[in-house]
Amino acid sequence: MRRSPTRKSRSGSARLLEGAKAAGSEIVRPRDHGLKPIAAVHTPEYLEFLQNIFLRWQRIDGASEEVIPNIHPLARTGRYPASAVGQAGYHMADTACPISADTWGSACWSAWSAVEAAEAVLAGARHTYALCRPPGHHAFADVAGGFCFLNNSAIAAQHLLTSSKRIAILDVDLHHGNGTQGIFYGRSDVLTVSLHADPVRFYPFFWGNADERGEGLGLGYNYNLPLPRKTADAGFLEALDAANRRIEAYAPDALVVGLGLDAFEGDPFGGLSISTPGFARIP
Repeated sequence: MRRSPTRKSRSGSARLLEGAKAAGSEIVRPRDHGLKPIAAVHTPEYLEFLQNIFLRWQRIDGASEEVIPNIHPLARTGRYPASAVGQAGYHMADTACPISADTWGSACWSAWSAVEAAEAVLAGARHTYALCRPPGHHAFADVAGGFCFLNNSAIAAQHLLTSSKRIAILDVDLHHGNGTQGIFYGRSDVLTVSLHADPVRFYPFFWGNADERGEGLGLGYNYNLPLPRKTADAGFLEALDAANRRIEAYAPDALVVGLGLDAFEGDPFGGLSISTPGFARIP
């Protein structure tokens, strides 16, 4: 069973949808699940910002067409700016997450696709696939980044916790899921595991190292497997075996897979070199 958003946001999404149909999957449009499952992961301050910042930005004389911050705090202390410009810098980690008039609606429907997939699992489905655009794994509880605004994997995991006690997230995107890690870093009810290109030379640069193991109650519940650039199937699948062993040791009630496809050998980023048969061996 497959879950798809109400609109095709990019040609890549259209191709994925076509592939799901060709595989004989049932295509289901998500329902509007409201803010509750999103607010279970993201702060109210951040959600208010996302809902209103575009209109506020347009009232600035000479503002850019999209919300793109030109300043970021070196340290996020308790002080919170009142201006739209300051809040944009506070809540947006980089310039790869511009906010347009359609961003909030698109991000919500993407998140609701993940919620709909989780609902299907809660209802007894063995597996579902949520076609989520924009993606989510770089979004923290109160920070957007890397084309991500709402963290779909985290939202799905949190929703599954409404009837489960332990959830694991396996992220196989080319880039480390720093937002997902950050959301659950101090928790033991969600195990986060990520295979990704070594951040020493790859986005997000400041997260994703092997020694990031969680903190407080979450110590030992975050597992990063950074891979050398151009790692192909053999090295990737060896790391995947290690990831699976850690997940099996955690014994989760459900598994959320963040299936980024940019680790593909033909991807323009050229970070990893996973073949199509290699992807087929990911659980």
